[in-house]
Amino acid sequence: MNERDLAATDAALAEAATASERVFDGRLLKVDRVTVTLPNGRTSTREMIRHPGASAMVVLDSQNRVVLERQWRAPMNRAFWEIPAGKIDAGEDPFDTARRELTEETGLAAKSWVKLGVIHNAIGYSDERIYIYLAQDIDESGSQKLDDNEFLTLVRVPFEEALAMTCDGRITDVKSVIGLMWAQRFVEGGQKALPQAEILSK
Repeated sequence: MNERDLAATDAALAEAATASERVFDGRLLKVDRVTVTLPNGRTSTREMIRHPGASAMVVLDSQNRVVLERQWRAPMNRAFWEIPAGKIDAGEDPFDTARRELTEETGLAAKSWVKLGVIHNAIGYSDERIYIYLAQDIDESGSQKLDDNEFLTLVRVPFEEALAMTCDGRITDVKSVIGLMWAQRFVEGGQKALPQAEILSK
């Protein structure tokens, strides 16, 4: 579909917000109930979670190992394997978030960065988006700076093993699955294989 036809299709699908009410105002998440006019002229409501967004990092060290975190996730009442990630603070650039969170969660820093892309991971009920980066040329001289109530375990696994984990059910976290697969495409084929990738520093 060309851009003109796509624009016409989107215009025919668009909903117009006519009112919004904040029904929950939490420390991290906000919930709005929005009244919309549908394409057929009728009205409906949409309940949506407002989220500040996050940055996540696929970290590859000099031995081609990936840094993974094991972290408890209360909504699922279990621990998960994940790539490092963190919430974007108000007014913060997502790349700055990535660099800050990498140091805070792992004690590492990276000299080589690639923005692999952005995912919208919950489009049916949230405006959350996650910026995913590839971090290489790792400086290991720093130290972890976790929050007082933050608990996680770090491990390093071969890149190929991490990719296998996304296919055998050991890694099911969406940002980690997509991030690792995007990283594989970029590492193997550069921007030709992942056109949306943006080289930020070498």
